[in-house]
Amino acid sequence: MDTRAYLKGTRLSPQKAALVANQIRGKRVDQAMDFLIYDKQKGSSVIKKLLESAIANAENNSNSDIDKLSIKSIIVNQGMRLKRMKPRARGRADRIIKPTCHIEIILTEEAK
Repeated sequence: MDTRAYLKGTRLSPQKAALVANQIRGKRVDQAMDFLIYDKQKGSSVIKKLLESAIANAENNSNSDIDKLSIKSIIVNQGMRLKRMKPRARGRADRIIKPTCHIEIILTEEAK
């Protein structure tokens, strides 16, 4: 049975989150956790917390065996962009765009 976990509105660029997501897509949960623990990117710590939440959902809601779980899919979508203004010389202003992203992890239990 598939188990899902969502994270919406993360203050992280979708491009940076997708770099980490591509590394763990299709792996077993223990391999993905090992990769995320030692990776130094900001996205790895965010995705690690989401993966831990998905594992807890699978254990509590579906009574799944943690050792047999693998990542079926991980989806990173663009969230809303926060628009801010930065004052510049001569009364002008520059626009600063702060991106956010939505991340979804779907875990499945391998049949062995």
